[in-house]
Amino acid sequence: MIDEFAKDTLHGRLRRDREALLWKLDGLSEYDARRPLTATGTNLLGLVKHVATVEARYFGEVFGRPSPLPLCRWQDSDGSDLWAAEDETREQIAAFYRRTWDHSDATIDALPLDAPGRVPWWPEPHADTNLFAVMVHVLGESIRHAGHADILREGLDGRTGLRPEHERRIDEEARAAHWARVERAAKSAAAVRG
Repeated sequence: MIDEFAKDTLHGRLRRDREALLWKLDGLSEYDARRPLTATGTNLLGLVKHVATVEARYFGEVFGRPSPLPLCRWQDSDGSDLWAAEDETREQIAAFYRRTWDHSDATIDALPLDAPGRVPWWPEPHADTNLFAVMVHVLGESIRHAGHADILREGLDGRTGLRPEHERRIDEEARAAHWARVERAAKSAAAVRG
């Protein structure tokens, strides 16, 4: 009973965070969805592509259920899983992510939490694992990158939130006052603590 509760809870959180990450692309221009927003080139569409690839590999190869979709090269030195090439459309990457969900969900539904898996890119003795550990790992990766997307999107147009129904109209005056309060506290602490 606890296994099903744990599995349902983890799966529900994964589904929620998938949608949140994809939502971060809504309403953006093609350029803003793709452009590098950090010194290392992190970008919103690339985050979606990366998380889709990670999920496809973990819920595919690890359990002997390879993705039926062609996967981009993963974690190459050029970071090709972290950005969208000119010939890759936003629609293609979003569709790849959604089809990955279907395959991952089928793996999660078909296997018990203690189903054995092997992650060949993890160091020994951790390479032998199970569905529970992989679900926790992939959920962590998804949450981490959804957080990155939150910050990137806020930097682009000020939009924040987990889902559209949680989003409120931006009160620029209140936001500026809050920012100023945080800045004053930081300066004051720095002056006192040197």
